[in-house]
Amino acid sequence: MAASELYAKYARIWIPDSEVVWKSAELVKDYKPGDKVLHLRLEDGKDLEYSLDPKKKDLPPLRNPDILVGENDLTALSYLHEPAVLHNLKVRFIDSKLIYTYCGIVLVAINPYEQLPIYGEDIINAYSGQNMGDMDPHIFAVAEEAYKQMARDERNQSIIVSGESGAGKTVSAKYAMRYFATVSGSASEANVEEKVLASNPIMESIGNAKTTRNDNSSRFGKYIEIGFDKRYRITGANMRTYLLEKSRVVFQADEERNYHIFYQLCASAAVPEFKTLRLGNADYFYYTKQGGSPVIDGVDDAKEMANTRRACTLLGIVDSCQMGIFQILAAILHLGNVAFQSRDSDSCVIPPKHEPLKIFCDLMGVEYDQMAHWLCHKKLATATETYIKPISKLQAINGRDALAKHIYANLFNWIVDHVNKALYSPTKQHSFIGVLDIYGFETFEINSFEQFCINYANEKLQQQFNMHVFKLEQEEYMREEIPWTLIDFYDNQPCINLIEAKLGILDLLDEECKMPKGSDNSWAQKLYNTHLNKTSLFEKPRLSNKAFIIQHFADKVEYQCEGFLEKNKDTVYEEQIKVLKSSKFKMLPELFHDEKEAAPASAAPAGRTPLSRAAVKPAKSKVAQTSREHKKSVGTQFRNSLHLLMETLNATTPHYVRCIKPNDFKIPFMFDEKRTVQQLRACGVLETIRISAAGFPSRWTYQEFFSRYRVLMKQKDVLSDRKQTCKNVLEKLILDKDKYQFGKTKIFFRAGQVAYMEKIRADKLREACIRIQKTIRGWLFRKKYLRMRKAAITVQRYVRGYQARCLASFLRRTKAATIIQKFRRMYATRKRYRRTRASTVALQSYMRGYLARKKYRRMLEEHKAIIIQKHVRGWLSRKRYQKTLKGIVYLQCCCRRMIAKRELKKLKIEARSVEHYKKLNVGMENKIMQLQRKINEQSKDSKSLLEKLTTLEATYNSETEKLKNDVERLRMSEEEAKNATNRLLTLQDEISKLRKELHQTQIAKKTIEEQADVYKQETDKLVLELTEQNTLLKKEKDELNHHIQEQAKEITEVMEKKLLEETKQLDLDLNNERQRYQNLLQEFSRLEERYDDLKDEMNLMVNISKPGHKRRDSTHSNESENTYSSEITEPEELQMRTEEPSEKKAPLDMSLFLKLQKRVSELEQEKQSMQDELDRKEEQVLRAKAKEEERPQMRGAELEYESLKRQELESENKKLKNELNELRKALLEKSSPDATAPGAPGYRVLLDQMASVSEELEVRKEEVLILRSQLMSQKEAIPPKNTMTDSTILLEDVQKMKDKGEIAQAYIGLKETNRSSLQDYHMLNEDGELWLVYEGLKQTNRLLESQLQTQKRSHDNELEALRGEIQSLKEENNRQQQLLAQNLQLPPEARIEASLQHEITRLTNENLDLMEQLEKQDKTVRKLKKQLKVFAKKIDELEVGQMENISPGQIIDEPIHPVNIPRKEKDFQGMLEYKREDEPKLIKNLILELKPRGVAVNLIPGLPAYILFMCVRHADYVNDDQKVRSLLTSTINGIKKILKKRGDDFEAVSFWLSNTCRFLHCLKQYSGEEGFMKHNTPRQNEHCLHNFDLAEYRQVLSDLAIQIYQQLVRVLENILQPMIVSGMLEHETIQGVSGVKPTGLRKRTSSIADEGTYTLDSIIRQQNTFHSIMCQHGMDPELIKQVVKQMFYIIGAVTLNNLLLRKDMCSWSKGMQIRYNVSQLEEWLRDKNLMNSGAKETLEPLIQAAQLLQVKKKTDEDAEAICCMCNALTTAQIVKVLNLYTPVNEFEERVSVSFIRTIQLRMRDRKDSPQLLMDAKHIFPVTFPFNPSSLALETIQIPASLGLGFITRV
Repeated sequence: MAASELYAKYARIWIPDSEVVWKSAELVKDYKPGDKVLHLRLEDGKDLEYSLDPKKKDLPPLRNPDILVGENDLTALSYLHEPAVLHNLKVRFIDSKLIYTYCGIVLVAINPYEQLPIYGEDIINAYSGQNMGDMDPHIFAVAEEAYKQMARDERNQSIIVSGESGAGKTVSAKYAMRYFATVSGSASEANVEEKVLASNPIMESIGNAKTTRNDNSSRFGKYIEIGFDKRYRITGANMRTYLLEKSRVVFQADEERNYHIFYQLCASAAVPEFKTLRLGNADYFYYTKQGGSPVIDGVDDAKEMANTRRACTLLGIVDSCQMGIFQILAAILHLGNVAFQSRDSDSCVIPPKHEPLKIFCDLMGVEYDQMAHWLCHKKLATATETYIKPISKLQAINGRDALAKHIYANLFNWIVDHVNKALYSPTKQHSFIGVLDIYGFETFEINSFEQFCINYANEKLQQQFNMHVFKLEQEEYMREEIPWTLIDFYDNQPCINLIEAKLGILDLLDEECKMPKGSDNSWAQKLYNTHLNKTSLFEKPRLSNKAFIIQHFADKVEYQCEGFLEKNKDTVYEEQIKVLKSSKFKMLPELFHDEKEAAPASAAPAGRTPLSRAAVKPAKSKVAQTSREHKKSVGTQFRNSLHLLMETLNATTPHYVRCIKPNDFKIPFMFDEKRTVQQLRACGVLETIRISAAGFPSRWTYQEFFSRYRVLMKQKDVLSDRKQTCKNVLEKLILDKDKYQFGKTKIFFRAGQVAYMEKIRADKLREACIRIQKTIRGWLFRKKYLRMRKAAITVQRYVRGYQARCLASFLRRTKAATIIQKFRRMYATRKRYRRTRASTVALQSYMRGYLARKKYRRMLEEHKAIIIQKHVRGWLSRKRYQKTLKGIVYLQCCCRRMIAKRELKKLKIEARSVEHYKKLNVGMENKIMQLQRKINEQSKDSKSLLEKLTTLEATYNSETEKLKNDVERLRMSEEEAKNATNRLLTLQDEISKLRKELHQTQIAKKTIEEQADVYKQETDKLVLELTEQNTLLKKEKDELNHHIQEQAKEITEVMEKKLLEETKQLDLDLNNERQRYQNLLQEFSRLEERYDDLKDEMNLMVNISKPGHKRRDSTHSNESENTYSSEITEPEELQMRTEEPSEKKAPLDMSLFLKLQKRVSELEQEKQSMQDELDRKEEQVLRAKAKEEERPQMRGAELEYESLKRQELESENKKLKNELNELRKALLEKSSPDATAPGAPGYRVLLDQMASVSEELEVRKEEVLILRSQLMSQKEAIPPKNTMTDSTILLEDVQKMKDKGEIAQAYIGLKETNRSSLQDYHMLNEDGELWLVYEGLKQTNRLLESQLQTQKRSHDNELEALRGEIQSLKEENNRQQQLLAQNLQLPPEARIEASLQHEITRLTNENLDLMEQLEKQDKTVRKLKKQLKVFAKKIDELEVGQMENISPGQIIDEPIHPVNIPRKEKDFQGMLEYKREDEPKLIKNLILELKPRGVAVNLIPGLPAYILFMCVRHADYVNDDQKVRSLLTSTINGIKKILKKRGDDFEAVSFWLSNTCRFLHCLKQYSGEEGFMKHNTPRQNEHCLHNFDLAEYRQVLSDLAIQIYQQLVRVLENILQPMIVSGMLEHETIQGVSGVKPTGLRKRTSSIADEGTYTLDSIIRQQNTFHSIMCQHGMDPELIKQVVKQMFYIIGAVTLNNLLLRKDMCSWSKGMQIRYNVSQLEEWLRDKNLMNSGAKETLEPLIQAAQLLQVKKKTDEDAEAICCMCNALTTAQIVKVLNLYTPVNEFEERVSVSFIRTIQLRMRDRKDSPQLLMDAKHIFPVTFPFNPSSLALETIQIPASLGLGFITRV
């Protein structure tokens, strides 16, 4: 394809840019070969002329079509180059918030710097078992692929995680290990997976630190091997570490920290156990304060310390060892604070009693003097002597730091060794998966020895990566059998040789380290002399003689030689080590063991199989050797461990994860193009792209290519052979055959060809769209023009008419206005004259009146003045007189007072004299005596008066009462008189007033008559106004009434809603509690199964340990009897389990089991109380409904009494029959056969008993006759009733009579009643013949009417049956037509398959119908046989009666002929009897060896349950509690065994769920409780249990049914799981709606229905199978609805979860496919009449997700509509779908980021779960509604095929 075709106008290209690396532009002019300039237009609208390099003649890279942007796999891009990769990663990261992207076999992970909800257990479950290409890129997908390949290929795996610091390597490795721990579990009870995860916080605390690029940067490399057994469960793990950055212990740059563990210790200084460490703030210690940033935002070091200690405990590091570790770490911190003082230039000293050194020595257990001495001195050894030499201050500080680094490094290795010991497992390891978390390529401004080693390791890894990628490409080409040429790829072996070969950099460095006076400068000169100008990979900087440059695979790196030798030697003074080895602290010498002593502790775990090609050994600790000549340098150790690592990786299948750091500022979702490109070049992603682009990067299957580019083909090009069709089309479209190759199953394209094909396809679709748009727009505009023309004509017509009407109206109005003006002016003039005249008259009258009133007022004032003067003058005269009189009286008083005072004075003087007293006392005594006498007389008089007074008082009281009454009466009469007088006065006043008013009325009559007309007009107006107001008031009244009614309705609705909400809340609480209980039950069953498995394993181990021993049948039977004792009582189970050996189970399981048992019992009590309360409420509701609905009509008292009496007689008769049967049974059980012969004693007893029974029957008959005569005599007073009702009642009574004797007895009673009624009708004629004829006719009429009614009913039934058949035929016809239409649309192969499938389904249905008819006929035959036996029995009885009438002599004379004596039909009681020793055989034949299919097809549903219950009934009948307990226990154990054996068979689980529920219903129905006996027949009520209350066993059976239901759901889920994603999402049910997009190396499952793939029809067929099996087994309809609801929930949850994790499925066309699939499922529900099961509601989230894919997603109105529509989806799910939405065609648009933010803002107030995925493992709580059986137990026949001949019917 020529460049001019690709670089045409409007083609988009990438051009380099200094800011964003690559910038997009569009060609505004076609490119022609030879052009030196490209005319471009940038995205911001600016035009640009881009100059081409004439030397290279390379055109800028082309941009991929928008449809390919955002792909999951970078290799799916048509144009594979750097700008395309960068742009694709940016779009996914910024727009779609997707951090993972595939690049061939590499997973590119970009650090979001934000916690994302994509690592939960639900996500792990979603990725578990999935193919790597079927889900969106994820670290879990890589882990699943490694796990799957390990199991499939029997080969060890490795996951290589690399990237620079801060890119997220450690987190990715951590999530990979979490995935393995979650998916696989552990093979032992030691919880190895938890220990593997617990090693992370320990290693992070001692090996991670904060750097300028990362808050949690790993400063070492590690390789963790996770071991698995043969069942691929985790057995153990082993860890190897590489190149710990020891220099960080003593030095940190600005804004960096030391290792986390130091800051965790400082933050926990206040902990009591850390008091002895004498720690303080991190700013106090020199080793932790250098960086100036001791705190990390959002990290609590104290909490992290608690996590670290918890992890150490979990890994088995005891508290004493933990305290030892913390003690050593604290000592390192104190050692950093040791200060030195210079004595001279060559010596120094530590201050005396230096506190930091003292604390260090105390913590390390060494002597202060020795440590202080050797910190300031060193020992020099020569051949003859040993010298102790002081060292300078700088050397002392370096020695102190070297010691600190050495202690920390050894402590690090010691911890790693102990972690490996904790992760070691004695279980044999079958295979392993290694996770390599290693540093990526690093380049800084100053690069030293650490960066050199890191980059050296990355060179080795990159070489291995390149070889692996090339190998995969080669294998793909060979597999497809296409010609391939050697792909040129970058081989970095020369660079590796430069580093590690002989006389390489490391070799020269070791050589220089051995030199006595070796230095960094001399080593640099050796490097220049050896490698400069001899290899292009080694260079010397221009301005430096102490540095060198190496050309690595990623970039050039300049290394500074300073410090290389010291770091490579890693020297520490031996005397200081000896001091530490002599420590009293036991743990410290362990850190400094020799390598030979440390090797056994870190040996590789035993049991390694030959799967790994190279033996993998843990890295040896870098321990300082005592002999220097044998000490290895750091570089040599690192090279050896790196070679060992490469051997391990080469022996495994590698998986690559490349972590990218998007920016250096740790800002969430910020993308720095420069930094990203730099890392992409360094991590090898672009090299992968280059290798892929060099070959055929785009690969399509023939079916996918045909489906995508079918639009480019003509009908004649389409052949039956898809491969040949694709070849023909490609030869026409792409002329250059080198651009593609045809493989066996795929077409391989060169880079850019898919984009070219997409361009052709888009052009073809665009042309088709333009043609469609042209036609539609022409049609629309023509239609619009015709509509506008018609509208214009109509408007003109109406306008002209309107103008004419306006003119006519104007003329009429002009004439009318003239007339109105004339009359108006006349009226105004007349009115003005009248008003003037009236005003004049009024003024005159008012003026004359005013003058008269003025004159009258003046005369009146003069008269009043005279009167006032008269009264005033009189008052003044009286006033003067009174004043004079008052003065005279006052003077008289004063004179008299003065005279009296004088007289008083004289008397006082006389009284003082003695004589005066004597005069006064004369006669005083006589007076006293007289007075005493008077007092006595008066007292007597007073007593008499008192008596009189009391009598008078009594009389007075009576009289006062009378007087009061009289007064009241008088008062009332007085009031009445007053009222009368007042009324009279008022009447007189009214009369006078009326006369005056009459007079005034006569006067004003004329005035009123004048104003009558005006008043009448005003009144009319007022009436009109009042009527209007009245109507308005009525309207307001109606509105108010309506408003009040609405308010009342609203209030009632609100109350109803509240009631409904409360009811729903109660139901929800009940369901939650029920779900909690069922989950606990599920956990209990799981633990029980685990216990059984462990028990079986122990038994198997015992059997293996004893060869030759074989289990006998007796052991099986004993095991079956003792398996399920926990269902009876918990103490028995505990006792039994505690008796077992302790080796068989762990103590952890036992404690957990006891807790679960206790919790289960508590939940059972709660459930029982809630169930009782629920039953009570249901009974109240049912009772209320029964009172409201059931109003039975009462029959006559006489008939009720008669029926009661008849029932009583029937019961007596049954009792007699039972006694007779018992007698017969007693006689039959005798040993002598002659006991029952005639003449035998037993026979006589039987005859006597029969005689007594017959006498009693006669007595009862007489009582019946008497009662009937009495009833008929009472009937005379009752008016006659309707004959039809009487006849129907009589017919009903006759039908109720079962026995011949009862019918005869009723007939005799009827004759007697007729005879007794004849005497009342003797007036008709003398002998009553006429009445008898009348009665006969009446009976005949009744009989004819009843026959007519029966015929009518039968005719109606036949008519209904015919209508039903017609309707079914119509439905069948419609279904056939639909199937025919569907088949015609299918291709021929699918049509044949569909017709065959339909024919098979039809034949199966016909077979089932025939089987049902056969069962009905068998039932009819059995019934007829039974009736025949009954009739034969009655005939025999009649013959026996006739024989009794023959004399004995006749019997002797006649010859005796042999006769066949038939067996009499027994009256069965619905019980089954078996012997105790036959119980195992019963369980074996009925449960363990029963085939569900044969029972479901040939026998009645639930037959095993009925048989078991009938056996329980007999045990209850004989009152054998041991037999009941044993049978029920064996039954439960048997069901559990068969479900454990066939737990994966849906048919078996469904069969036993149905039978368990039926058994439970039977126990309830026949329990004797009133609540369960409502729907029973009298016969069924007789069959109730009498001796035992089995309520506890009902609870046990209910729990068993719950477990079976949960197992059924799991089986159903396992069957449906592989079908759901393929059928609901991937398969195109509507062909041609969505085209297949280009895919990369990670191929997805094809959406084309190939052979073996599942479709929606597969799901529906499986649902039909499930439903038919459950119906055949007779499962309760309500239970079927719950199963279907759970099944639909699983389908919806799995489909939605996969939709949320697959970007390629989120498109408009896929939404249409999903909605169509959901409609098919709803149609299935309608066909099965299951729409009310709640299954449709479980699909609501999936429906809304499909609608979300199809609705518009642009404006705010669209956002509002989405928020209202998607109420079943969470905010996280909605945002995820919008982020994943991907256009399949060019005409669709992506969802903008602003729109997604708008959605998030609108939904921020919604309170929903932050969880992204639905819980697909959720099981709804199940209920078992009581469903009584109408089947009579005595009619059940036991088929011989069950092998239950040892059971006897009773």
